[in-house]
Amino acid sequence: MNAPYRELDRTDRRLIQILSEDARRSNKEIAAAAGIAPSTCSERIQRLRDDGVFSGFHAEVDPVVMGIGLQALVVVRLRRHAEDEVQRFWAHAEAMAETKAIYHLSGANDFLCHVVVKDPEHLRRVAVTGFTTLPEVAHIETSLIFEHRSKPTLPDLIDG
Repeated sequence: MNAPYRELDRTDRRLIQILSEDARRSNKEIAAAAGIAPSTCSERIQRLRDDGVFSGFHAEVDPVVMGIGLQALVVVRLRRHAEDEVQRFWAHAEAMAETKAIYHLSGANDFLCHVVVKDPEHLRRVAVTGFTTLPEVAHIETSLIFEHRSKPTLPDLIDG
């Protein structure tokens, strides 16, 4: 989140929760659920967008329908932690069609990449040609994802 010019109040937090659960709801439905007028709701949501609270609104797609038979996590360790090598790896991993998410880590490993592929052979090609051929990469480890669950909302860690 870009530092907003104001603190998020209870109503802002409620709007964020409602939109996180289902961003397709109409402004009128969101306003009713939050207990505010539709015009106030619209203004507040626009302010939250302007403040950078929302990074986007997305549709969740069933991977199987898109021909994705496997998902995996690829842990990557770089040879060096030089900024140019880190940035080069970021750019490469982001450009790969199979990359769903990338996490830059602390600790023994440098990156965790969530990849989606058609089948085991496709995963092997991604591992070999997508990661191990890069001169920056010292080591990779791949783990298959058997099942995946994700919460649509973030926890509200600050009392509002």
